[in-house]
Amino acid sequence: MEFDCLNKSETDVAYHILTKAGETMYYKDLVTEVIEKKRKPVQSLSAAISEVYTLINMDSRFQYEGEGRWGLTEWNPPEAKRSHSRSSSRSGSASKTAAKASTNRKKKLESIQE
Repeated sequence: MEFDCLNKSETDVAYHILTKAGETMYYKDLVTEVIEKKRKPVQSLSAAISEVYTLINMDSRFQYEGEGRWGLTEWNPPEAKRSHSRSSSRSGSASKTAAKASTNRKKKLESIQE
């Protein structure tokens, strides 16, 4: 059965694309493929890329992997499932890592909007 891209949200289409690929994708390739599969009318490609990128960035199913590449959160087991004895000592570094990731996402978003 074919995945109906036209009647799905941009993030659902991106999720489907990454699931089929089975590996991380460079954000521009992922977003461009979403736009093509949605047959989204585009007046400004950079604005469309920015819009879809923002939606992916805000969806918890997606995870920024670095160097412009995005994957699925489900591919990486959550920290909470690991041993409790280690998690308490990592909580400080985990929050620093999360803050750094958030800052990096903001910078990436700003760079593609220029």
